[in-house]
Amino acid sequence: MTGMTALLIYIVWTLILALSYATYRLPLVLTGKKAANHWERGKPVDDPEFLVRAKAAHLNCLENLPLFAALVLIAAVTNQSATVNAVAGIIVAARIGQSLVHLIGTSFPLVFIRASLFLIQVALMLYLAFSML
Repeated sequence: MTGMTALLIYIVWTLILALSYATYRLPLVLTGKKAANHWERGKPVDDPEFLVRAKAAHLNCLENLPLFAALVLIAAVTNQSATVNAVAGIIVAARIGQSLVHLIGTSFPLVFIRASLFLIQVALMLYLAFSML
């Protein structure tokens, strides 16, 4: 998998997660059951637990997406795409795995798995950064 393809998959996955809780909320607003600003930050959350986790998984994606995108683009600009291509698929797979585990639940074993998948992503992105120096 190329770095650009992995980046595109990462972006699509992030959008899917955003839509997973936005599509639940939109009908509530359109039917007048909830105010459009009902979900402002700092207010109590009354969404089903799965949607709370979906939003958290989406925000987790947003934390590392700019870093991954920068690495892919730096590699492309500096003719080092082969370096990114070697590990980009693993990074995206770990990201999707982390999100799916987050959606499943928050028990200790699941949090441990999620953290491990996160660390894989960070370690591989650090590897890419130092490889391209």
